[in-house]
Amino acid sequence: MNAAVVVFPGSNCDHDCEFSTGRIAGWDTRSVWHKETELPSGLDVVILPGGFSYGDYLRCGAIAGLSPIMASVKRFAEKGGGVIGICNGFQILCETGLLPGALVQNRELKFICDDSWLKKEGSSKALAKIPAGSVLQIPIAHGDGCYYADDATLERLEGNGQVVFRYCDRDGNVTDAANPNGSLRNIAGICNERGNVVGMMPHPDRSSEPVLGSVDGLKVWEALAG
Repeated sequence: MNAAVVVFPGSNCDHDCEFSTGRIAGWDTRSVWHKETELPSGLDVVILPGGFSYGDYLRCGAIAGLSPIMASVKRFAEKGGGVIGICNGFQILCETGLLPGALVQNRELKFICDDSWLKKEGSSKALAKIPAGSVLQIPIAHGDGCYYADDATLERLEGNGQVVFRYCDRDGNVTDAANPNGSLRNIAGICNERGNVVGMMPHPDRSSEPVLGSVDGLKVWEALAG
């Protein structure tokens, strides 16, 4: 697998993504500075990492979405290339229109750094190698992680199999109590209609080694590898 991690000013999970995919999952992963105008050739996956691109000024991910490299990322996605945005990367994907909806302030208006449990949706078009109903332990770290979209968009996501993960409890029960940030319908991750662009708030890059308390993030990388 050949992957590129796009680095923006304020990214702070780019090294985590490079390490977990390169050293742990065995990919050939390199970094790409946001001012580049073209992605490297021969890529299978582009990763937009977590962090606070441009200090989260204006809106989270809004300025990063205007970076020169994003035109190449859009072309890559349009050709069927795999793209995953994690946390701030998810916000960037929504700001650029590669994914629908928006990420807004957590309902308690507080930054949350904690473990979360995710249930893999059976109808999802993305990450098909993760069995339907699987419960993954993957941490979150965000202040603007509440997924929001209008009713028509939510119905379209549900009907098209674009909901990838929902927040749940350890036993896989999708409840409001298990929803850490108020995301509508407990949505923790979605994909585009084609299934090749994925956005998720939880961090698989921070759950890829036993020392971190979970290796469930490796299941995300393995599913991306096809």
